[in-house]
Amino acid sequence: MKPFSLLVKPASADCNLRCDYCFYLDRSRLYPGSRRHRMSEAVLERLIASYMATDQQQYVFGWQGGEPTLMGMDFFRRVTDLQKQYGSAGTVVANGLQTNATLIDDRMARHFEEYRFLLGVSLDGPPAMHDTYRRTGRSRPSHRRVMEGIRKLARRGVEFNILVLVSSANVAHPQEVYRYLTDRGFTWQQYIPCVEFDEEGKPLPFTITGEEWGRFISGVFDEWAENEAKSVHVRLFDALLRYMVTGERSMCRLARDCREYFVVEYNGDVYPCDFFVSDGLRLGNIMDNSWDELLESPLYESFGRGKLETAACCGECEWLEYCAGDCQKHRPAFQGRGAPGPSWLCAGWRSFFAHAMGRLSTIAGELRLAARPHDGMDCSSGKEQI
Repeated sequence: MKPFSLLVKPASADCNLRCDYCFYLDRSRLYPGSRRHRMSEAVLERLIASYMATDQQQYVFGWQGGEPTLMGMDFFRRVTDLQKQYGSAGTVVANGLQTNATLIDDRMARHFEEYRFLLGVSLDGPPAMHDTYRRTGRSRPSHRRVMEGIRKLARRGVEFNILVLVSSANVAHPQEVYRYLTDRGFTWQQYIPCVEFDEEGKPLPFTITGEEWGRFISGVFDEWAENEAKSVHVRLFDALLRYMVTGERSMCRLARDCREYFVVEYNGDVYPCDFFVSDGLRLGNIMDNSWDELLESPLYESFGRGKLETAACCGECEWLEYCAGDCQKHRPAFQGRGAPGPSWLCAGWRSFFAHAMGRLSTIAGELRLAARPHDGMDCSSGKEQI
């Protein structure tokens, strides 16, 4: 069986914040019969039991949302109890959880530390930048509450990384954002471009351009390469170095096939990617379908191989080996805007690779000489997402 991981949405799109740029909040329209979405005991047990009956080197669960901590402490205690119940001796289980951290309490932090959960915490930089779009349902700022949650995690020794969504609020300030995180000891960082469109295919106000993305990630790279290349882990840079040293594509954006994981909604519905949770891409339901059936689904195969359907100009690009045409979400065809075209961020990727590849090649050469693989950030979920 082909290895795969799970990205689980136990509270579906439900969240205690109302971030303007969130792409997942409207997924609740798929389940109009209830305003409150919570995974049942039956679905949870079926999820864990069936997945851990498959043949995997390690069983990777990514708990995301919405906001997964809405499920409460008892849910995550039940998660680990079931993993122990259905795991055999020597079974390796990895749990990742992505959160806004505002609901983290000491009991939850203690549990995450005990079972070695890796958390991804969304933080967009200094207060003014973070609070531009990341606000509560009453439009109150969230930065202070996020930092309180981070302090609780740090006190318990929970491993976490910081996820920065690069939007119009912070895209002009790469060095400031990077230094804000690094100076506070946040040495595991991910930077995710914000690309969202309205129903007519027009970019929404928080969406960045390709050129802006190129300047931002190049600015972060310069600061990192000059000062902390050996002590700070930026997931994109780590993933590129790992590929250059080992040939492994450890980040789905760099992959040639989009079949690395399944999204499981609160009721057991299964989709190929959290960016593509929609009626037309529902693969089945874990209460009705086996993982073999889902893996062999023609719809899943078609979606995965769509990564190779790049624009004509991509074949002539010297950087295709590294960008792999970018995430399908960023391509015009997947926004309902015609035939396959280059990524919305193409210009930015081109400028970044031209800017950084020389220094990345030097670092990769040093790593080869040192005969040690580059262990960069690798979220347990295998998928970055806001």
